[in-house]
Amino acid sequence: MKDTVLLITGASSGIGRAMAFAFGREGAKIVICARKADALEQVRQELQQAHIEVLALTADVSVEADVKRLIEQTIAHFGQLNILINNAGISMRSMLIDTDPAVIQKVMDVNFMGTVYATRYALPHIMKTKGSIVGISSIAGFRGLPVRSGYSASKFAMNGFLEALRTELLHSGVHVLTACPGFTASNIRFAALGADGQVVGETMRDEGSMMTAEECADHILRAVKNRRRDLILTTQGKFTIWLNKWAPALMDKLVYNTLAKEKNSPLKRSDK
Repeated sequence: MKDTVLLITGASSGIGRAMAFAFGREGAKIVICARKADALEQVRQELQQAHIEVLALTADVSVEADVKRLIEQTIAHFGQLNILINNAGISMRSMLIDTDPAVIQKVMDVNFMGTVYATRYALPHIMKTKGSIVGISSIAGFRGLPVRSGYSASKFAMNGFLEALRTELLHSGVHVLTACPGFTASNIRFAALGADGQVVGETMRDEGSMMTAEECADHILRAVKNRRRDLILTTQGKFTIWLNKWAPALMDKLVYNTLAKEKNSPLKRSDK
């Protein structure tokens, strides 16, 4: 990764922050992007203290002009771009019947259109370096999750987009990776939107039992180095995708019953 220029969206916390350190320790020059300037500045300082070359740029990936400027500033500063990691994302947690459609629109704008904007404007530069485009997707992009319909839709869209792009670029030398972490300890659940679009502010799951953001980042680093096509993490995630393919009706019941056990779940427990 020495002298490789890497841009990570949504890098002010969680997996994005962990990837900045993982790739930076390998010698990559890191561009971190997020909406919250104060949190982004904190990560920038931490990376500098670790002797990682870093450029911090504030941008909202759901705003096309912001993303275009982000890519332009990256090229102006470093002169090239080798790897784009589309990591910025938000979640939502509510039953569809209670959800304002504007909430799903916002989730799609960040998770899907943010990936489209960043990839589109980064692509000419990555084609020059024959680099990598990475999408941090989710198991929810393979198996729809109740109470997270908008989030699942955004990740299904991302997966289809990256698959189509990979095929378009088959003979270009550009590598496209779809990475699905599964349930990973991260702040994305704490920042999930409720039915009215307000941040819920709590997680429904036991964060302590999940893969850490740092472990996830190390897996993604290796996948980029090896130019893998797909990365499915956690045993639960692999099992979910496999069983959903061969026994989808059974998975409907298993997923329902599993998520019904979450804290304050609106789903009815079948064991009561």
